[in-house]
Amino acid sequence: MGGSGTTIEWAAFWVIVVGMLLIDLVVFNRKAHEIKLLEAAIWSVVWTVVALIFNGYIWHDHGGTDALNFFTAYLVERSLSIDNLFVFLVIFNFFRIPLEFQHRVLFYGVVGALVMRALFIYAGTALLSHFDWMMYLFGAFLIYTAVKLAFDKGEPIDPSKTLIMRIARKYLRTTPELDGTKFFTRSNGLWLATPMFLVLLVVEFSDVLFAFDSVPAVLGITKDPFIVYSSNIFAILGLRAMYFLIAGMMTRLRYLNVGLAAILGFIGLKMLIEDLIHVPVLLSLGIIIVMLTIAVVASLWVDKRQANS
Repeated sequence: MGGSGTTIEWAAFWVIVVGMLLIDLVVFNRKAHEIKLLEAAIWSVVWTVVALIFNGYIWHDHGGTDALNFFTAYLVERSLSIDNLFVFLVIFNFFRIPLEFQHRVLFYGVVGALVMRALFIYAGTALLSHFDWMMYLFGAFLIYTAVKLAFDKGEPIDPSKTLIMRIARKYLRTTPELDGTKFFTRSNGLWLATPMFLVLLVVEFSDVLFAFDSVPAVLGITKDPFIVYSSNIFAILGLRAMYFLIAGMMTRLRYLNVGLAAILGFIGLKMLIEDLIHVPVLLSLGIIIVMLTIAVVASLWVDKRQANS
């Protein structure tokens, strides 16, 4: 995809990603089981450490600016992903997918995201490299998304009304019955799509919609495809463990949308004024961390006060 990443670096990146995914699927999650809090915490730490080690390599080989860009992009993507986790929770509950089967859906969802994010990032960087005015369009779009997110009333999501579900039910033979972790099952000589496959479709579709916000946000931090894609993917890889780790407390983060809206708005504004005012990478990172911290701390503080009242 070009950028600062050499062929060897891209190859090493893919070896790490594919290797870790195979270890995850073949060794630790070969059999479907409910992901407990301790296991989720361990995997969350593992994915974070791997990302930080990779970040350390970028610092050593590419310098401090690229390393700070990687970490900032990683943090933004990870933060925005938290909001997406709530969507996953709604989808799983709607289709009544048992906890022990959810990891398998998220695993293949990540595999699909590897491809879709590559397409989005390639398109985004290509547009920015050929049309400078696209930076202003992306910035304006992020500010629009920020305002929309800030005033979101939290209306319930109905997965059955999504475009991908309407298409699937029109063109696929489906069954309401699960067959373990299988995406397709055979009945009366016919292959039928199980709820597991429908869930996977909705998860992939929601990630595509999510990428419309997150990819421009990361491109507002750096336009280097290697930094953008690697930070994006490392954040997504840790998404599954984070889902099982914080699924139970997502409803307590009442001000998260406001915090994420502030982050998107800041990055959008930064893109719009880039030609006039340069915002240092370290300052951007600090502002993003402060915004996210305030949203989380305020949410937990209010939740605790209401619980004690």
